[in-house]
Amino acid sequence: MKWIDSVVDRITMYRLALYELIFLLIVAESLSYFGQLPFLPQFLALSIVYLLAVSWVVNKAFAWAFRAPSNPESLYITALILALIIAPPSSYVDARFLILAGWAAALSTGSKYILAIGKKHLFNPAAFGVAATSLALGLGASWWVGTGVMLPFVIVGGFLVIHKMRRLDLFWAFFIVALISIMARAVSVGGNVLASLNSGLVTAPLIFFASVMLTEPFTTPPSKLLRITYGGLVGFLFAPFVHLGSIYSTPELALLVGNAFSYLVSPKRKLILTLKGRARLTRDTFDLVFTSEKPLLFKPGQYLEWTLAHAWPDTRGIRRFFTIASSPTEHELRLGVKFYQNGSTFKKRLLTMKPGDTIIASQLGGNFVLPKDIKKKLVFIAGGIGITPFRSQIQYLLDTQEVRPITLFYANKTPADVAYHQMLALAKEKLGIKTVYAFTDPGAVPQELPSAVPAITAGVIKREVPDFAECTFYLSGPHGMVTAFEEILADMDIPKRHIKTDFFPGFV
Repeated sequence: MKWIDSVVDRITMYRLALYELIFLLIVAESLSYFGQLPFLPQFLALSIVYLLAVSWVVNKAFAWAFRAPSNPESLYITALILALIIAPPSSYVDARFLILAGWAAALSTGSKYILAIGKKHLFNPAAFGVAATSLALGLGASWWVGTGVMLPFVIVGGFLVIHKMRRLDLFWAFFIVALISIMARAVSVGGNVLASLNSGLVTAPLIFFASVMLTEPFTTPPSKLLRITYGGLVGFLFAPFVHLGSIYSTPELALLVGNAFSYLVSPKRKLILTLKGRARLTRDTFDLVFTSEKPLLFKPGQYLEWTLAHAWPDTRGIRRFFTIASSPTEHELRLGVKFYQNGSTFKKRLLTMKPGDTIIASQLGGNFVLPKDIKKKLVFIAGGIGITPFRSQIQYLLDTQEVRPITLFYANKTPADVAYHQMLALAKEKLGIKTVYAFTDPGAVPQELPSAVPAITAGVIKREVPDFAECTFYLSGPHGMVTAFEEILADMDIPKRHIKTDFFPGFV
């Protein structure tokens, strides 16, 4: 699994999804050339070009009319999804295809602007475009990607996307409920259960639907329990025998109902934040301070998705997830960011932002929050800029004067890499929160950090926290660090339910 992480961690989830769709269409072109798919390769190419062209034109028009920033990644992803679920034309003047694909592309793109609350679209664009066209014109998508010959490639691409997004809970909730529904239907009508399962897994778009469309971050709930409920609901509605009157369920209708549920239980907001200023925390880490016209209600330790449009973005794209470094008690939103010399174009643009420049923040979420029981013993373990959620939580405790039994282990390469040191010192003085620093390349350890250790080991944890077995552990930092500490804690017989993780794929 480590080699997979090393490959995908440097690519944003959106760019990875785009690459998967391109990969599937290239595979389909090859298979159609050898007669393995029921259309000619030139007509699949025509479908792709037509859908991209309509989507691009409509997106430009709406972006101009609404004075909204355009997101090319989202446009391409939606158009390519449509190319994989709408059957290609049978000729160069296939009127049915031109009408279906044209309206589906136009409605998909337009829904991002029209069916939006707080500048966030409510429904999966591709699902809405196909469903609306089907209901209005009686022209439906064939979901041709759900064929046996495409299945191995769909599984490979889908696995990478789900692994990247850490949405296995959502996928399995949907998958299990959908299969149970299919089997229950087969049993109730006296059908062949194995044949029904084969049909549901091989000749239905279940895997593609679950890995590419169901997991779209904009339209899914942020918390684990709600995601599981959401996945189960869509999984039940995914079965084609579910109907309301004469309207029978389709994959796109099932997803739209799920999207509506997601919005009701976790309303989405998009904020336009203005840079107020920045402060250097360490030699390569900055604290960026933003203001917002509208207040944001959040819990200490939660994250936002940050979108920063810029010219010629690299493979990591224009969007990134970062923990909110500020406390809900503070008036501004803070973002602690580590910059690298050869970092991503996103980070380079972020570093060159000037006061008054704006950035878009959305998709508030995350379960990496303090427990309700203030007497619960906690151990925080942070690596590098992974300190940011703990900065949010500890600053909140300082501002509210709430005392909790917390020990923080903070690992860096050198003492010069320590961020928020003054706040941590104040937390020790005011709240009794002990911080144990670890430096892999210590050099000259400052006098104010006399208890620094070379590494955070099981022995160090046991020595500093004698009652460690009674604690809940919070891990935040690079993926390699988080997984390493999960193994250490497992060897210490710490149950998984007492370990909470928070990491970000790729810090470049």
